[in-house]
Amino acid sequence: MSLALYRKYRSRSLAEVVGQDHVTTLLANALKQGKVAHAYLFTGPKGVGKTSIARILAHEINEVPYDDESTHLDIIEIDAASNNGVEDIRDLRDRVQIAPVSAKKKIYIIDEVHMLSKPAFNALLKTLEEPPEHVVFILATTDIDKVPETIISRTQRHSFRRASEADIVKNLKRIAKKEGANVDSSVLELLAKHSDGSFRDSVSLFDQLLSAADSDTITTEHVTKSLGLVPADGVERLLELTKSGDVAGINKMLLELESHGVPPRTTASQLAEYIRKNLATQPQLSKLLDDLLDVSRSHYPELKLLTVLSLFATPSGETLPVERTVTSAEPKLSARSRSSKQADAPEPTEKEVAVDAPVKKKSSKPKATGPFDWDTLVTHVRTHHVALHSVLSKCEPEIADGTLKLYTKSAFYKKKLDDPKYRALLNSSLEELGYDFEIETIAASKPLKDSQAARVAAIMGGGEEVSVDDA
Repeated sequence: MSLALYRKYRSRSLAEVVGQDHVTTLLANALKQGKVAHAYLFTGPKGVGKTSIARILAHEINEVPYDDESTHLDIIEIDAASNNGVEDIRDLRDRVQIAPVSAKKKIYIIDEVHMLSKPAFNALLKTLEEPPEHVVFILATTDIDKVPETIISRTQRHSFRRASEADIVKNLKRIAKKEGANVDSSVLELLAKHSDGSFRDSVSLFDQLLSAADSDTITTEHVTKSLGLVPADGVERLLELTKSGDVAGINKMLLELESHGVPPRTTASQLAEYIRKNLATQPQLSKLLDDLLDVSRSHYPELKLLTVLSLFATPSGETLPVERTVTSAEPKLSARSRSSKQADAPEPTEKEVAVDAPVKKKSSKPKATGPFDWDTLVTHVRTHHVALHSVLSKCEPEIADGTLKLYTKSAFYKKKLDDPKYRALLNSSLEELGYDFEIETIAASKPLKDSQAARVAAIMGGGEEVSVDDA
């Protein structure tokens, strides 16, 4: 069985370690001066070399050669994830009293030490406070916040950094050269970008690509397919669809990406990264960048991503100040406005009047002559404004005196519909369907028509009226 590349090319000395010079230099100098601490604590993200350096340090303290095949009786590794009980640590506390078999020190490497239980930490604390002269502890963790301060204060702490993309590329080039693989720098840079700052993950991905490739040549297409990424031109195309307001195109492309195995969170992440790089020349995308950050936190990332892009793509409906000339005997008013202002307003004279005011765009469609159809409005909104539909579909309508009353059932949905962005979308949808209404939102359920049912609902704390067809 072939050895995994991350094990095959693991560093064997402090000098070979890449990207953690601030740690390896201090440790190497301390070893030269013979200053060995009784306990070390290595903290940092996964895959950056904590365990590897712990093993190297253990072997260099004892001045014994290090390789993956050799074992040493005086270097003991413990996985705290599976040995986290108080009895495990009590057993360790008894064993540390035994002198080394052949080396200078008996060294215990406890990986993922934050997994120890509270009683286990308490048992370990006593040993760290007064360790035997021949014992050295090397603790490693990816979650320093779960390690008690009493433990931290009794160790020499070294914080590891996330691997930089440059260091990851440098490491992968070294491995590719030894493996005789023909890999372009752009491929290695793409791998580094999606390795989450982990040397181990980057090498594992590279190993996966080498195993799956038909030849020793690896292209960016191999990486894109293997990692489930949006192609570079795909990111640009999706952004162009968004900026051009093509909601249907956005939805179609997102469905295509999902069918090809690209997770919505990955699409959002790549889109955000692209916008970030080009924000200096396209600052108008800053709002979209901010909204994309919410996709990864959503329980329904595919819907959240579609909503974010659709809202940005949809015209805002804002009124624009323009100067126009009006020749009119009477300004157009809505039914409600006309009834309240008609008595007081003097009859205007027919002359040209310069008006400098916000003017709402008029719909080219004729006004509806038939009765108001709620289902038609909801269907129209679902097709054109996904986010608005999620709110509007929860409401109950009522027409009274030229006003469309929307019973939102809760203050939350009322606040949504009163938001200028949502209100503009609703107004434009009504205009496109030929309706001309004032809109009033009410944070309650629609009143029941039946008086007896209303009384029962009031006693029960509220309710809705539903129609039941006869069997």
